[in-house]
Amino acid sequence: MSETNFVAVDEYIAELLVEDDPALKAALAASEAAGLPQINVAPNQGKLLMLLAQAIGAHKILEIGTLGGYSTIWLARALPPGGALVTLESNPSYAKVAYANIARAGLSSVVEIRVGRASDTLPSLDEKAPFDLIFIDADKPSTPNYFQWAVRHAHRGSLILVDNVIREGVILEGSSDDPNVLGMRRFFELASTDPRVSGTAIQTVGSKGHDGLAILLVTADS
Repeated sequence: MSETNFVAVDEYIAELLVEDDPALKAALAASEAAGLPQINVAPNQGKLLMLLAQAIGAHKILEIGTLGGYSTIWLARALPPGGALVTLESNPSYAKVAYANIARAGLSSVVEIRVGRASDTLPSLDEKAPFDLIFIDADKPSTPNYFQWAVRHAHRGSLILVDNVIREGVILEGSSDDPNVLGMRRFFELASTDPRVSGTAIQTVGSKGHDGLAILLVTADS
């Protein structure tokens, strides 16, 4: 199949199974107009995030990497009454766009955006832990550190989701000097040897190319 077909299949799935949501469409349009990188999750992947959060009844969600708030909106829509989501974004201009998108979606009361490098803002979240679901979709070289932090600040039954783990198959190249690939390979090494988690990863093809999502269940408290 060609990349054109991958995109067409994504569109077919979204047309049938993903609700037509003006707030989500507006978030994408506003992000594009503001010049943000078009690297947000695809609509069918966004709904997958929401369904996973709903399936475990997540009350406390942490997202590392806000961008324009598109995936944030999907995850926040899964929250039950009294739930809350914290999302971390290093770029103030991206965070400004996300604030507006989240407000337009009517979710400002349940979403908190913290601006700054995640390495600086994560320590301030100790008091909010443990989290029920943690979605890691930020700078790839730091993914191993984010993963280790996530395991320490989760509980038995939490889900840790890590995006962009396949890198168009370059993840197989052990000799790669690409920091993004090195970060993901190190993440896989850590995930495969940490006795507190059980996980897998699935390859994805579609409008976002060839990549993948890792899904890890925390099986023991830290």
